[in-house]
Amino acid sequence: MQQRVGFVKGHGTENDFVLLPDPENALGDLPAALVARLCDRHAGIGGDGVLRVVRTAAYDDPAAVSARGEAEWFMDYRNADGSLSEMCGNGIRVFGRYLAVHEDVDTSVPLPVATRGGTKVLTFPDGVAGPVTVDMGTARVLGETKVGVGRRSWPALHVSLGNPHAVAFVDSLDDAGPLLEAPEHDEAEYPHGVNVELVVRRGERQVAMRVHERGSGETRSCGTGACAVAVATALADDAPRPASYVVEVPGGTLEVTWTEQGRVLLTGPAVLVAGGGVDLVALGG
Repeated sequence: MQQRVGFVKGHGTENDFVLLPDPENALGDLPAALVARLCDRHAGIGGDGVLRVVRTAAYDDPAAVSARGEAEWFMDYRNADGSLSEMCGNGIRVFGRYLAVHEDVDTSVPLPVATRGGTKVLTFPDGVAGPVTVDMGTARVLGETKVGVGRRSWPALHVSLGNPHAVAFVDSLDDAGPLLEAPEHDEAEYPHGVNVELVVRRGERQVAMRVHERGSGETRSCGTGACAVAVATALADDAPRPASYVVEVPGGTLEVTWTEQGRVLLTGPAVLVAGGGVDLVALGG
């Protein structure tokens, strides 16, 4: 592996990521320990995850291989602990912003990006600047479940956006305290862990949430989580589609629309804040 590589730091509603530009797959597979050190906020760059920017033609991940011919770029997403994740709604908007700024992709037409959760299509309503919208595909509602934090437990709805979510409506977002440890969940139902969203209503078609992301802990935002929350809320409201919801997260605000065709559209900011080089040897890579 190279000793020194470039990086870009970005965030979507303060869900932050280290982007590693690696179009031709020069880095090869990223060891989980290296990803964890990159995401370390004291000894590394700091982030909720790593987004490696690689061309589908150069990467032999099965998801990248299957997307060749429909998407040029693949988002190789890793959680902060180094584990693989299928999809990241905030991350893919930041990924798209990177491509628009640094790879000169045409923002006047839809941009397909391959992920382990399938190919997602991004649009840029205001060109290179402004919010980014991503078509997250269809949500799968997989039934009732339960989650718990400490002595508290709540019924929840299992919703998949390519990755698993358990959405629980609560009386107060403060009830769970700091979500330092993964909330209790059915390990048989979620053998690879689950993202847990705690939700309160703020008004008509408006909710607020906190989230514990598997592999990263409590984060300031979760794009796929906001989508799962909007779907769960629309079902609870028996809302006709298209149903649009504003979802408040600690890091800002996201907009989610569940269309008549059952597709979930996520719109929100994507910001690139810094760039530079990182010494992988110093990190222990």
